Amino acid sequence: MIGRIQGILVQKNPPRIVVDCQGVGYEIDVPMSTLYQLPELGTQVTLLTHFLVREDAQLLFGFASETEREAFRCLIKISGVGARTALSILSGMSVPEIAQAVLMQEAARLTTIPGIGKKTAERLLLELKGKFGTMLTAIPGVTVKQEVSTEILQALLALGYSDKEAVLAIKQIPTDVSVSDGIRAALKTLSKA
Repeated sequence: MIGRIQGILVQKNPPRIVVDCQGVGYEIDVPMSTLYQLPELGTQVTLLTHFLVREDAQLLFGFASETEREAFRCLIKISGVGARTALSILSGMSVPEIAQAVLMQEAARLTTIPGIGKKTAERLLLELKGKFGTMLTAIPGVTVKQEVSTEILQALLALGYSDKEAVLAIKQIPTDVSVSDGIRAALKTLSKA
């Protein structure tokens, strides 16, 4: 319903901020990554938002980037992960770090976030598997262009390789490679392992 908000930043009380839009102050909960990017009080700010209506509350969440908002939306779809937990995850890890943890199936990285235990981390990894593939190029060390890396990743997964094996192989491919050459190079790397 409310997809974007623009106004004057009038208050910062982490994780909540208040943005004045033509005399109406909107309380918006933001992850710490967004909070650190906000300008000084009294300046114009624009945030992408997610509006959540519950039986007992109407909540507005703000994000500095589309990637963050999409990650938040993926996280709140998971059983047992509410909006507050999703904000904690996005405050504790960047979207590329979450994507890498999901692709590498590293539950230990997620358990470093307050409120995320081993079982919740494992459920997150299971349910997010395959949903963060488009964020692959944001992972440090992956240098292939996004469209190419996504196609190579899908081809390797279709051939039966795990996410972890596929990502490690893609990290070793040069940037200026075509899809077919990238698949060949990844298969050559995987055959040596």
